[in-house]
Amino acid sequence: MDDIPRNVFRKLINHFRSLGLKLLELHGSANSLAGGVAIGIFVGFTPFFGLKTLICLGVAYILRCNPIAAVITVTLHDVCTPLWPVILEIEYQIGSWILNLLNIAPNMTGAKSFQFSDLMEWKTFLDIVLPMLLGSLFLSAPSALISYLVTYRIFKRREVRRAALVEAESP
Repeated sequence: MDDIPRNVFRKLINHFRSLGLKLLELHGSANSLAGGVAIGIFVGFTPFFGLKTLICLGVAYILRCNPIAAVITVTLHDVCTPLWPVILEIEYQIGSWILNLLNIAPNMTGAKSFQFSDLMEWKTFLDIVLPMLLGSLFLSAPSALISYLVTYRIFKRREVRRAALVEAESP
């Protein structure tokens, strides 16, 4: 019985490792690949569940970054799934705090008074989703910048190694 959770955990780690290796096997400039990774990280923090892949593809196309790197990275970002309630709460608190500073305070909605039908109202967007979206910018922007800088160095180093190999092989 104890082997089942361990086995599932091992499969999950292997899945994410294979996605990471696929990311490293992509071809393209270091700037394009690192940009795709940064887009995936940035979009991964937003509360747009179900739309993240499409958003990554669109933003990568507009910014001329590698769309496959963006999609792989937003998929790798799903490793945070067990932490989403905490992340969304932090994003909501940050966004609410900022809106309070701007004197545009959202109405605090208690979880007991919230109903599923409330999702289809603009008031819900302004009271819940807007603070979450605003708060997500404060987590996603620094994470995207850091991921760009780190992966750019990795992809640039790989680019230099590949160029050296091609030069060594040519007569």
